[in-house]
Amino acid sequence: MNTKQPKIIAYMKPTCGWSNGVRAVLKKYNLAYEDRDIINDPANYAEMVQKSGQPLQPTLDVDGQIVADVSGDEVEQWLIRQGYVKPNTAGTDVPTNAPCAHEMPNVNFGRR
Repeated sequence: MNTKQPKIIAYMKPTCGWSNGVRAVLKKYNLAYEDRDIINDPANYAEMVQKSGQPLQPTLDVDGQIVADVSGDEVEQWLIRQGYVKPNTAGTDVPTNAPCAHEMPNVNFGRR
């Protein structure tokens, strides 16, 4: 188990279900992180793509290890496997595996 706080840079959208899920998991484990906005700051997006070799978010740099295109659930499992945190059954205030609103499937709710 790592005893020191990892250095975490999180490349995420300001508002997105997956980004908010990652934020919730990091909060759940009291992990400090730098939240880099990839929508409003093109340099952050370019840095994420350069570091990770891919364009999808959320992408995290944890002590130099890249964890790309992940949900909060996937980040949590990765942190546990890597020994950064121990499993924690505390809940979160948002879903940890939800898409961005614009990526949700169209639902007709019975209208024709």
